[in-house]
Amino acid sequence: METHLDHIDFWDAHALLDWQVELGVSEPIGEHPVNRYDMPAAAPKPAPPASVATKGKAPPPVRPQVETEVDGVGEAVVAAKSAGSLDALREALATFEHCALKRGAHNLVFGDGNPQARVMVIGEAPTRDEDREGTPFVGRSGALLDKMFGAIGLDRASPDTQNGLYLVTALPWRPPENRDATPDEIAMLTPFLIKHIELADPDIIVIMGNLACQALTGRAGITRLRGTWEEVLGKPAMPMTHPAYLLRTPAAKREAWADLLEIQARLRTIS
Repeated sequence: METHLDHIDFWDAHALLDWQVELGVSEPIGEHPVNRYDMPAAAPKPAPPASVATKGKAPPPVRPQVETEVDGVGEAVVAAKSAGSLDALREALATFEHCALKRGAHNLVFGDGNPQARVMVIGEAPTRDEDREGTPFVGRSGALLDKMFGAIGLDRASPDTQNGLYLVTALPWRPPENRDATPDEIAMLTPFLIKHIELADPDIIVIMGNLACQALTGRAGITRLRGTWEEVLGKPAMPMTHPAYLLRTPAAKREAWADLLEIQARLRTIS
């Protein structure tokens, strides 16, 4: 019979296991009961006596096996560097096994829109909807983003390089329960984001939200950083508040509109 446990995800199972350990559980129970009284009570066989040749000699020492810790950031740098195209980068992420976020996510969120577009928008970690669809900027925040950039003539659905828009997220996998990503997770996945920018080669980068700012500039505080041009990989980058923030704080839409006009004006100066 199917139960709710049949649909439990990695992180929920992990939390349940931690809870059991805190209660004092020290060993698991099998799926089928075992009657210990029916088990044979045979005593273990004694060890054979030492031979004459080895009698009196100490057994050879057993060397403990030392587990080598994997350098996740180093592995990410190597994997990202080896990707020569966006398809290869997607495959490198899909096969990267050193980030625990992957085990709890439903889908890899890679990108959406026109990869040849002049403007590349980098959002934060995937939301629940983005995780389920495998697409960045969906739902209410995605609809608002489309309206915002549509107001300056840019559209993710446009095949035209001049009017297109390319959308990605700073992390390809959703952290469980929408928690903040840890510094280690950001450091491990940033090499893939850097390579993504290099391969897409946009004229302008839009950095939306604190996580993207932290990954690309090493700073957070998007409400202070927004509206001021930065430089990322030699390209002009405009920090902006995320559409999800604008839905919660409608008064900030005025500042977001000013940032969009700055982007529009900068595009006109870049041939």
